Amino acid sequence: MGERFWIYVLSGGLAQILATWCVVLLFAERNFAVGITFKKTEVVQTALVGLIVLGDRVSLPGLVAIFLGLIGVLVLSDVPGGAGGWWRRVASRAPALGLASGAFFAVSAVTYRGATLEVASDDAFLRAMVAVAAVTAAQSIGMAAYLRWGEPGQLTRVWAARGRAVWMGVTSLLGSVGWFTAFTLQNAAYVFAVGQVEVIFSLIASVMFFRETVTRRELFGIVLVSASILLLVLLG
Repeated sequence: MGERFWIYVLSGGLAQILATWCVVLLFAERNFAVGITFKKTEVVQTALVGLIVLGDRVSLPGLVAIFLGLIGVLVLSDVPGGAGGWWRRVASRAPALGLASGAFFAVSAVTYRGATLEVASDDAFLRAMVAVAAVTAAQSIGMAAYLRWGEPGQLTRVWAARGRAVWMGVTSLLGSVGWFTAFTLQNAAYVFAVGQVEVIFSLIASVMFFRETVTRRELFGIVLVSASILLLVLLG
């Protein structure tokens, strides 16, 4: 692991933190749903960043599948009867934050893939674990330093909440291992596109746990996302 590995790790870790920060800022926006919709362009942005940084190319069928999934996600993300008309909802700070978060997530995904490719091993899982360990360590040190000097007392509160937070940390770590292993094996844009299945899982969870009703629009969106994922799997 040389200099390029650490450049990828540090830039990816910082980009992920900035992306999360943008999403958190979205929570305070009135047009939160609109911002999240613009965030969903992260798959297309990842394809562009991957081409520029790593030279990863997306085939024409793959591009069609990505845009098909994007349309499906936009259908699922649309909120009928939102505050104001479409133009009024778009002409606000929320879309800018959504696009920014998508761009930062795209950079983090591509640089994480770059980091895994810099590990000298034929074992994809080992390469993913090394990259995850390096990114997690770098982010932990960076955030601890920020909290220590920027927000005194917060580290103590974080430690006090360790009993509850540890489970979120463990599940997040397992998710990261899955993402990094996928980045090791495939173009980051394809990985993100298949990852859109989380939208379907979220909808299923809302039906199972909150007894919410699935609308025709949502069913149409599910069909589009499912078709996109199926096409990408067949292309792989």
